[in-house]
Amino acid sequence: MMKNRTKFFWICIGIGSLVILFLILISNIMDVGERLRRINVTVEIAFYVVSALLVYFLIINPLRIIIFSPTFQIQTVLDKDSKKTRRVYRKVAKNIIKKNKIEESAIIELKQSLKEPEELRLNLMKIYNDNIKKDLNKIIIRNAKTVMISTAISQNGKLDMFTVIAVNLKMIKELVLECGFRPSFTNLGKLSVNVLVTALIADGLEDLNFNELFPTSTTSFLADIPLIKPIMSSVMQGISNALLTLRIGLVTRRFLFSDLKEVSKKEIRRDALKESIRMLPVIVKESIVVFPERIRSFFRKKTTDEYDDAMNA
Repeated sequence: MMKNRTKFFWICIGIGSLVILFLILISNIMDVGERLRRINVTVEIAFYVVSALLVYFLIINPLRIIIFSPTFQIQTVLDKDSKKTRRVYRKVAKNIIKKNKIEESAIIELKQSLKEPEELRLNLMKIYNDNIKKDLNKIIIRNAKTVMISTAISQNGKLDMFTVIAVNLKMIKELVLECGFRPSFTNLGKLSVNVLVTALIADGLEDLNFNELFPTSTTSFLADIPLIKPIMSSVMQGISNALLTLRIGLVTRRFLFSDLKEVSKKEIRRDALKESIRMLPVIVKESIVVFPERIRSFFRKKTTDEYDDAMNA
């Protein structure tokens, strides 16, 4: 009974978060539309049409794919075996076989265990931990890099917010498609809150005060370098948004790959933050190429070992 109440609570929270996100987006779109009306009504209508298409393809469609994907978690093996669980095992296994992204020997073992639920479960666990987990890390890093570059270049808080929402939903969708299943509705509700908070933070980072980030001696030194302060401020905004995106991606992965034991919310948050901080240097060093050579050299170090650590995290 208590479990059902908790599930209902988080589903309501998730729906509420999505409603708030949509209201914020619609409000911003209408605000821009009213400004364009002063130019020409046709321009306003065209803007609304383009906005509707963008919202559908970048927000609604990823949500549709996520919600209608089958749910399956490694931690469900703690529950009693059921026909439904076995069906999900087979569906996930067939999805992996169809993608053909793992070694041929692993595919053969998977095919041979399709009619043996326990053996199939063990094979799925091995494949996810040995192969798919690395692919998920690549997806997380790629999307975090996109967020960093986009929000660092952009100097508009509203645009940053839309970018963060779109990229985070895209990342969750890609993680779901890569696995072939989604987190439970309870965990999706928690992820919705994370995405909402991250988007609001991205909007607020526009007012980031560079002088508050570094000691006075550092800011005084950098003040002598032309344009360095606005560039560094933009970079810090991008890094902050990338860190939050990494955290959401890692929390999503953790929801999908609970380690055969009950994991508390506190542990998930702590582990996701630790891992995101470990991955962050990789994101910064790969993204910094779009900035001036002087800033790039400030961050440049050898990345090979750190990249391997991030991939195997």
